[in-house]
Amino acid sequence: MILTGQEIRRQYESGRIKISHFDETGLTTNSHDLRLGTRILRYTCDVLDPRQDNSHEIIEIPPDGYPMRRNDFVLGETLEMVGSDHYVPLIHARSSTARLGLFVHVTADLIDIGSYGRSTLQLYATLPVRLYPYMRIAQVTFWQPRGEIELYDGKYAGSLGPMPSLAHRDFQADR
Repeated sequence: MILTGQEIRRQYESGRIKISHFDETGLTTNSHDLRLGTRILRYTCDVLDPRQDNSHEIIEIPPDGYPMRRNDFVLGETLEMVGSDHYVPLIHARSSTARLGLFVHVTADLIDIGSYGRSTLQLYATLPVRLYPYMRIAQVTFWQPRGEIELYDGKYAGSLGPMPSLAHRDFQADR
């Protein structure tokens, strides 16, 4: 069951949903808009290796924007910190963003229940597009889980900025 915008507000006010920088104008019929933060992460190695901690750089998005070329991929951050111990947040593209040819998540749209932080956006440009800090870029919906709740305590818990892949930790754990 998805929460309506009005129910998101009620659950936010009760403390069951956390959204820093909660903005009444960001509420829609079934979601709350999310804005792009001020930093992006760009990988600097030629081939990404899931067994390695891949080299990358953090770039501050200038006020006049960061141009992405067709097929560019960077990791961004949401300005808002989002989470809930009671609902499962899912990140979706805003229609306005998608119509610019920008994917905001390639495949990972789920925020685990119990996780709270800035979400990492997997930004993929199908067309040349410019990113601006604080632009409305995505939206979050909240879903009611069914069954016993176990809170997330994984490797991405408490993210405070764009996080690179930590897949290499999975290989270390399998040894």
